[in-house]
Amino acid sequence: MALTDRVHTLGSHLRARHGQRVHKVAVDAGFTCPNRDGTKGRGGCTFCNNASFSPNGRRPRPVAEQVAAGTAHLGRRRGIRRFLAYFQAYTNTYADPGHLRGLYDAALAHPGVVGLAVGTRPDCAPPAVLDLLAEYRERGFEVWLELGLQSAFDATLARVNRGHGFGEYRTAVREARRRGLPVCAHLILGLPGENDHHFRTSLHHVLEEGVEGLKLHPLHVVRGTRLGHAWRRGEYRPLARAEYVSAAADLVERTPADLVFHRLTGTAPASMLLAPTWCAERWPVLNALEAELAVRGSRQGAAATVPTMETPP
Repeated sequence: MALTDRVHTLGSHLRARHGQRVHKVAVDAGFTCPNRDGTKGRGGCTFCNNASFSPNGRRPRPVAEQVAAGTAHLGRRRGIRRFLAYFQAYTNTYADPGHLRGLYDAALAHPGVVGLAVGTRPDCAPPAVLDLLAEYRERGFEVWLELGLQSAFDATLARVNRGHGFGEYRTAVREARRRGLPVCAHLILGLPGENDHHFRTSLHHVLEEGVEGLKLHPLHVVRGTRLGHAWRRGEYRPLARAEYVSAAADLVERTPADLVFHRLTGTAPASMLLAPTWCAERWPVLNALEAELAVRGSRQGAAATVPTMETPP
């Protein structure tokens, strides 16, 4: 069996909806982050590479050019003809709605683009922006609002200098879902001070609020970060691959079968990655996850009745 036989992935979900393969095309629209520009804080999250976040060091091409280049590349290599414009870099709702409309419209103007996936922070999803995204959905476009929660524990979020708490996530999700916007929540496994209990409790509270999609990601230690300095001092130990695979399988089992997994692992460029080294490759991790579920004789939703757990502090 393949992993897609055990997990409801975004690829299979989009194929069923559109009758063919749909691929994300990453877009860098030149945004920054309120946790870096002084609005919420400076320095960003402890696991973020500061040098790579320098607005003066990146001059992305216009959105239309990026989309055209990305779709042409995927068309040549894989024969894909339908795409989601994935606004991925930084906080992609961190501007006034008029500016955002211009960026989103530029991506959607490409004939092969069927919708948007917009990555942002829970504290950067004001009503006017949610209304704009809901408008695109009402016009028939595929729209996903991706919220970077990472953990439901406020103590953890403060420890990594996230700049928001679970309360902001709860508000953003409720407002998005009230407008009919599908939400994909991001969770990081392996944050400092967390263990399997925290991972499962975070998932529990995300499911409790209601969500349509999930992304799981192992914590990377990369160069130029405060986490990297802590790792060098022996103050942080990243998850081993077997630990991550076991924890991810637990969460997959606890996730209702109809929810869409947009991601089950993540990688970092070898030039930036310090630890764990297994995060340099994607497929060995996905294959190990499929094997773990096979050994368990399990799949997504097999343990979806989640017992009541403590509220995050």
